[in-house]
Amino acid sequence: MDAFVFRNPTKLIFGQDQTNALAEELTSFGKNVLLVYGGGSIKANGLYDRVIEQLNRADKTVIELAGVEPNPRLTTVRKGIELIHEHHIDFILAVGGGSVIDATKAIAVGAKHDGDIWNVITKKETAQSAMPFGTILTLAATGSEMNAGSVITNWETQQKVGWSSPSSYPTFSILDPINTVSAPRDHTMYGIIDMMTHVLEAYFHPAEHTPLQDRICESILQTVMEAGPELLEDLTNLDQRETILYSGTMALNGITQMGARGDWGTHNLEHAVSAVSDIPHAGGLAILFPHWMRKSVDVNPARGAQLAVRVFGVDGSGKTDRETALEGIDRLASFWAKLGAPTRLADYEIGADQIEQMAGIAAANGPFGNYFKMDETTAYDLLKKAL
Repeated sequence: MDAFVFRNPTKLIFGQDQTNALAEELTSFGKNVLLVYGGGSIKANGLYDRVIEQLNRADKTVIELAGVEPNPRLTTVRKGIELIHEHHIDFILAVGGGSVIDATKAIAVGAKHDGDIWNVITKKETAQSAMPFGTILTLAATGSEMNAGSVITNWETQQKVGWSSPSSYPTFSILDPINTVSAPRDHTMYGIIDMMTHVLEAYFHPAEHTPLQDRICESILQTVMEAGPELLEDLTNLDQRETILYSGTMALNGITQMGARGDWGTHNLEHAVSAVSDIPHAGGLAILFPHWMRKSVDVNPARGAQLAVRVFGVDGSGKTDRETALEGIDRLASFWAKLGAPTRLADYEIGADQIEQMAGIAAANGPFGNYFKMDETTAYDLLKKAL
């Protein structure tokens, strides 16, 4: 395995009714709190009222930023930064899913940065610090509650950029499965796929001798594949909500990539797709990832075969590694399709006339991916196969 340094400063507060821990967590921060949330579902399910009660108990003055988009916009981030300065905010609280948390990370960093936050996001400038912020998670999916990563969309330039900063870890994250029960089936399904792709990105890496990392990845995938269908059959199942919630966090809090840097080329390609078409991120991944995996078999068929046997139950007897790997990929694609995921870009009305633009955006900074490199031509070919 590769040498590595691991650091994750986020305090994880996990379990039923842990939303009630919020007031105590806020005691060491100043009076003015910016409350960031999305389209209003937290008001419909009662979480907003519970959060406000906790904020009042902590004697906080609350300023709100509502309406964070599913693919959070740079314009919303800039609005949040303005609110920070206008109201002398001391602490930011994100209540929502990964998009709300991603926007909050950019707001927290941008509020402490002298320049334009977009220059930090696009890696033209480096952030030195961030506002303290915490999260209350409402959807198991992105893992943003316990990592430094964020994805922001600049709709004007049709760029969707993933970025991170050492300062952009949440101070604390409250994961209460009760807060995820009201998530509708499609959001829950997309969350399951999203966390699986995070694990798969980590699994396909060029490092050698990573037996424990492999087993960690495989166990998360197996757990999600066992719990996911049961949860989608009964969205009120708190036991499975809890399992999926924990799995989503563990999929992307850094443990799967200790000593082995994953590929992440498919995520980069999907960012280009949704920057143009504004589709659900996990929906794009469900379409693209099996195609990427089929191409990965040419790089290392033994690795694909190992995944197929250990996770997807393929019997490799009498088969080549390539045959075994391809059967595993087919089983993965079938599993996602049975959950209700799209299988073609055409399912989102994306046509052949758009893929040249998408491939160009994906490769704008040169070849990408760590397991194997994709350039604009290979990105175009993969998108064409996914039509």
